[in-house]
Amino acid sequence: MRNYLIEDLPHYFEDYKKSIKNPKKFWDKIADENFVWYQRWSKVVKYDMNEAKISWFKNAKLNITKNCLDRHLSVRGDKTAIIWEPNDPKEEAQHISYSELYKRVNKTANVLRDMGIEKGNRVCIYLPMIPELAITMLACAKLGAIHSVIFAGFSASAVASRVNDCEAKMVITSDGSYRGNKILDLKSIVDEALEKTPSVEKVLVVKRTQNEVSMKENRDFWMENLYENASPDFVSVIMDAEDPLFILYTSGSTGKPKGMLHTCAGYMVYTAYTFKNVFNYKENDIYWCTADIGWITGHSYILYGPLLNGATTVIFEGVPTYPQPDRFWEVIEKHKITQFYTAPTAIRSLAKESVEWVDKHDLSTLKVIGSVGEPINEEAWHWFNDHVGKKKCPIVDTWWQTETGGIMISPLPFVTPTKPTYATLPLPGIQPVLMDDKRNEIMGNQVTGNLCIRFPWPGIARTIWGDHQRYKETYFTAFPGKYFTGDGALRDEVGYYRITGRVDDVIIVSGHNLGTAPIEDSINQHPAVAESAIVGYPHDIKGNALYGYVVLKETGESRQRENLKKEINQLISEQIGPIAKLDKIQFVSGLPKTRSGKIMRRILRKIAEGDFTNFGDITTLLNPEIVEEIKNERI
Repeated sequence: MRNYLIEDLPHYFEDYKKSIKNPKKFWDKIADENFVWYQRWSKVVKYDMNEAKISWFKNAKLNITKNCLDRHLSVRGDKTAIIWEPNDPKEEAQHISYSELYKRVNKTANVLRDMGIEKGNRVCIYLPMIPELAITMLACAKLGAIHSVIFAGFSASAVASRVNDCEAKMVITSDGSYRGNKILDLKSIVDEALEKTPSVEKVLVVKRTQNEVSMKENRDFWMENLYENASPDFVSVIMDAEDPLFILYTSGSTGKPKGMLHTCAGYMVYTAYTFKNVFNYKENDIYWCTADIGWITGHSYILYGPLLNGATTVIFEGVPTYPQPDRFWEVIEKHKITQFYTAPTAIRSLAKESVEWVDKHDLSTLKVIGSVGEPINEEAWHWFNDHVGKKKCPIVDTWWQTETGGIMISPLPFVTPTKPTYATLPLPGIQPVLMDDKRNEIMGNQVTGNLCIRFPWPGIARTIWGDHQRYKETYFTAFPGKYFTGDGALRDEVGYYRITGRVDDVIIVSGHNLGTAPIEDSINQHPAVAESAIVGYPHDIKGNALYGYVVLKETGESRQRENLKKEINQLISEQIGPIAKLDKIQFVSGLPKTRSGKIMRRILRKIAEGDFTNFGDITTLLNPEIVEEIKNERI
């Protein structure tokens, strides 16, 4: 592999200029020099932004798992690929070498093939953060099956909707999972989900908690029994550059989750390139991203990005505060972590603890620290910099999305001067533009606008599974000819970017994108509820929390309000998952609406935040008097 690491600021500007002037030549060189191909491409990129049709490395043939594992064996066979750190610090960590991981992936790929899985079949994976999660993903990719990982905190209803949307043939789960001092019964959630999923033929169950679970004959099989007898040899299936690699569901502003589809070659090239540069990865570093693999961060920067670079990556099963609030710092010291990538939510919650929890551990191996999931606020940035990075580790405040596949705007360590709360500069190949509401580009610096991307990049999602029209309408129609991120941004006097937040009905809570529509749908199913509206409001730990305005069918609803609140949150928990529960619920007699019936969320948001200034002209509302009532009864 050639070294595509950017070493200093002039090098960044030189590469950035080349990547904008001639993107085809730039990506052609990176792809050609750093990966193993069965067949070279006939065209680097072909795109029509108006139709949302994009392809990279046309006609190239490859296998991403071969690039993650097989090609490293001759030089890194004995090197640790994955360090697995379990939930309980008393349980021994696993160090899995590249050779061992290669063998385990091959055996698992054979299990899948023996169970009838072929190239193009969808496999849903609902597993905790255990090695088998990474292994089954790589096995699917080696076999050519399309994996769709479902975060193991989702409810049965959420699992069923995702399985049905992609028509998965198989589900892989476990007998349970450990989370702090709790044991979660994943298998029963899957059993409930599969009552409504006609496409699923087989379920593989991994042993983790030794919980007793029910096994349905001819459908459910223990993974370890099949694995024992599987061959350790497996020839990678040759994939086309644009063959699907995975589907990952993300919340949209409508009730139905969006299955973002990423393909093999472009995603491989982009995640590998961004991982190396954003984390300044060097050969013997020990890298740890604390995200769950059920989110895009885990796909790109726990699994694919690190392994494509022959790195050692840590998979952590636990939570930051179990058994004590120094768990993160203990793991950094124990495994001599060099790069540490986590969420602002985690940073804020740990910053509330005594700094002695941090200071009792040796964090001197750290050289880069980073944040992901939402913009990091200034107070958390300084705490992270002072106490974890000890003012010597650059903070990479990364901006990107499930849809982008990889990091788009971020400081590069030891290259870009950082600035608290700013994602700073775009990576090579990324062309951000700010647009006003009349679709005009906003030029110059010290401006704000809607953040769009002018030119495609290799990691961009190609479509929404089964619904290209929705993909086109969501990302390419608001600002024709450009990809619309759904975020607002500010560009400062030197051209640094700061993400100012979502401009649509998606709220980022603890780093998780939560669409308001599916939460409102859940609430509205309660027999006492007429309608509801959800907004986000600032929260010290989560970044944003959810505030619900609920209209009851009968204004004299006799049930105790507190009981109703519990029932509403229980409904949300069952249908979406505990992450979507409301922090505050205000019962109101009506919602502020325009004469066309649209709820004025802008007003509700301001009230939730406690900001009663500048509501704008509310005389155009159908019921302007409701605003005063809601304001006076705010929780």
